Amino acid sequence: MVLEIDSSRGEGGGQMVRTSVALATLTGTTTRLTRIRENRPTNGLSKQHTTAVNAIAQMTGSEITGNYIGSSELLVEPGDKKVPYISMDIGTAGSISLVVQATLLAARNYTEPFILDLKGGTNVMWAPPIDSYSMVLFPLMEKMGIHATVDIIERGFYPIGGGSVKVRLDPIGKIKPLNLDTLGEFKRIHGLCFVQHLSDRIGQDMIDSCRKVFSPRYDLDIEFVRTEGTSRGAGMVLVAEYENGILSSNVLSSKGHSPQQSGLDVASDLLQEMSAGSTIDIHTADQILPYMAMAEGKSSFIVSRISKHLLSQMDTLESFLDVRFGVERKEDGYHFSVNPGVTE
Repeated sequence: MVLEIDSSRGEGGGQMVRTSVALATLTGTTTRLTRIRENRPTNGLSKQHTTAVNAIAQMTGSEITGNYIGSSELLVEPGDKKVPYISMDIGTAGSISLVVQATLLAARNYTEPFILDLKGGTNVMWAPPIDSYSMVLFPLMEKMGIHATVDIIERGFYPIGGGSVKVRLDPIGKIKPLNLDTLGEFKRIHGLCFVQHLSDRIGQDMIDSCRKVFSPRYDLDIEFVRTEGTSRGAGMVLVAEYENGILSSNVLSSKGHSPQQSGLDVASDLLQEMSAGSTIDIHTADQILPYMAMAEGKSSFIVSRISKHLLSQMDTLESFLDVRFGVERKEDGYHFSVNPGVTE
């Protein structure tokens, strides 16, 4: 029996492809994906998507047909290997983070550490910065009993890329549920500002502008880092740390967008999340959702809005796993419940 996935549903982008391929190998489900990225300006798989699929195929010994740039259909025939070390090069500034997202999910049942050496873009538009994994996603996963680390060897920005990271995932046993019904006591706001082959002034202007938004109510602890690499760029990741959870925002420098405006944007985005009643930011919610769906019990969280990525992730997870999602609109946001092992 072959599970058929219409990849044009919902968000209709690469996330459904990455999650579906990972879960197909994880659950041993032969799966056919059709109409891949049909509604996007460039249809079919990109280099970043094919790299993620290749990595999962190598990790698991799976046979995957149709994995080439521009392909609109994939057939996944799961293997039963658990290869502990994979080295891949996206070959462009394609997002390292999104490839990591897929491979860690595919490695959920490993009984020894999984290590991924990956080259590509560490900080690129339309994808989580790799910093958000070490600063937000991985600390939240740690609360669920999942231990992962990332070492940023070199940063890679669009269009050159050239970034390099090493990611390690320790074997995952039972996954503890994560209940973020309240953030609890506020602890601090901290962040990271990085500059590579650009003036330090750009980073400093971003930091100064950011501080003005939070002053005088909040003190900010922002680390400034100058790095060396083949590409150039700058950006910032901000984190509001609470007793029970973490909220975050991020920004990249770009032409036509001043450093002052970038600092204002990243600060305003975080402040909005902090005041909206969210217990997890919208970009992190869809990344941690698969682990909640495989947890030993009910998880919960609150988001300020529901993204298409989150809806698409829910749809994909329900196709492969025994899980039911609930959502209720309240004054402080959308209250989600994740109920593994519930089929009615």
